[in-house]
Amino acid sequence: MTFPLKPILVLGLLLMSCSTGKLTVVGSIDGDLDEVSAAQLVSNSDLIWTIEDAGNKNNVYGLNLKGNIVKDIDISNAKNIDWEDLTTDNKGSLYIGDFGNNSRKRKTFFIYKVENIANIKNKTEAKTITFTLPENIKSEDFEAFFLWKDYFYIFSKTHKKTMLLKVPNQIGNHVATFITEYKLKGKDTRVTSADISPDGKTVILLNHDKIWKLSNFKIDNFFEGNVKNIPLNHDSQKEGICFKNNTSIYITDEDSGKEDNKIYLLKLN
Repeated sequence: MTFPLKPILVLGLLLMSCSTGKLTVVGSIDGDLDEVSAAQLVSNSDLIWTIEDAGNKNNVYGLNLKGNIVKDIDISNAKNIDWEDLTTDNKGSLYIGDFGNNSRKRKTFFIYKVENIANIKNKTEAKTITFTLPENIKSEDFEAFFLWKDYFYIFSKTHKKTMLLKVPNQIGNHVATFITEYKLKGKDTRVTSADISPDGKTVILLNHDKIWKLSNFKIDNFFEGNVKNIPLNHDSQKEGICFKNNTSIYITDEDSGKEDNKIYLLKLN
């Protein structure tokens, strides 16, 4: 025997199933992109830039806030081994972090620099920054980075502790510098994306159901300042984060098979 659900109960169930916690849905990402792996704003552009990770095209996509693909740019001289995150500088260059390492066997990692991304039509070449790990550092999976004071700061996705490295923003080959390891609080502590605020005072690290806000740091060991765990009250495969301004951030997630990729907005204050 079946029993009809009362309208109020049905509405409540729908609201629960569609709840995004502290996040506000801005747009639904084009269905052609299955594995959205990053989010980044660039000067002189009103688009959110993104990529897909391992096994997908070596393309960079510019999305409007509705999630529609406005630009589709082929990076013709770069191979997508495992693209994981994006960052930018104040001159409008976009940097692609090819340092995903699920097997923990990679010895060489790449950062691709795409200059003047906002004015490229559909195809370009990138300049290449290559780095290896210090001899005493075990190879890990890296999925998050940002650029600050002409250095890239790269975070590992390891559970329990995240490793922080830095690499100079200079074309050529480098050995990364180990800064620290830090034990983040939470049941799941894997860092999937990162960014630093335009004023350089706040770092954010992304996880599937939370972010960590790092502030009041004096040097580039960002964990020596204040570290605040901010639950999002929403769990999905979140892979991209970037600052909209000093107090608001955009977050993107991958297609879980249950719902579309989304662009979310979160206000930190």
